[in-house]
Amino acid sequence: MKIRAYAKINLALDVVSEREDGYHELNMIMAPIGLHDLILIDPIEKGIEITTNTYRVPTDERNIMYKVADALIKKFDIQSGVRIHCYKHIPSQAGMGGGSADGAAIFRAMNSLFHLRMSYQDMCEMGKEIGADIPFCVWNRIAVVGGIGENLHFIDRSCFNCHLLIVKPKKGVSTKKCFDDLDIETAVHPDIDLMKHAIEKNDYQGVVDCLGNTLEAPSIKMVQDIQSIKDDMMNFGFDGALMSGSGSSVFGMTQDPELIDKVLPYFKKKYSFAIKTQIYYPEKRKKG
Repeated sequence: MKIRAYAKINLALDVVSEREDGYHELNMIMAPIGLHDLILIDPIEKGIEITTNTYRVPTDERNIMYKVADALIKKFDIQSGVRIHCYKHIPSQAGMGGGSADGAAIFRAMNSLFHLRMSYQDMCEMGKEIGADIPFCVWNRIAVVGGIGENLHFIDRSCFNCHLLIVKPKKGVSTKKCFDDLDIETAVHPDIDLMKHAIEKNDYQGVVDCLGNTLEAPSIKMVQDIQSIKDDMMNFGFDGALMSGSGSSVFGMTQDPELIDKVLPYFKKKYSFAIKTQIYYPEKRKKG
């Protein structure tokens, strides 16, 4: 069985407060994008076997796909195992939810393979204990996301015309250090409600005007290339540029796909990862 695991970007991310359990209360708007990992999964007699096309991803019990498969096998007393191969295209330490996307894909795949009859809500309830972004990645719909990532409120009528350039420098960002270095009192706090309304109204310029990420400043202190990428994008004529998640990837927004085609070779030569993509709309793919 083949399944795609779609990456995400944060159009806006606000760190609201630090919780008593050590996590941070977040309020953000997340959107799935066309960039994806491709996962092949098949039943085997027993055990969990994972292979990938990169040495950067662990293939043992540390892997989020392993954790999801193991949890499902135990919960439903599945009498066989699974063999998983993941073609990784989403870079790690990028703030694009690559691990959670893969975990969510395993939920959906095993639900189908083993006829588990889990609803999306069931998968989200199990998934949030394994990875904070798994609930969002199960649904793959633009949403206002709260808590530590488990509270989803989908944004209706969201289908604005937008082309994206995603660029990641070689160095990644430690999410833990990023949060540790954050001063919530003095940090930038984007207006999530205003961004939500802009998306609902299909107001592209409104979305661009509301781009913001509380974590961007501390991440730039660790990886200065994030600022360099943003500067390059804006100098080339992109309408907006923002770091996704805790970084270190940056996305540039434009309504001119030819602009991306023109500058893509520059970014591919200068940085470790660069790709052209768009916001992903599941209903469009089903119709197509």
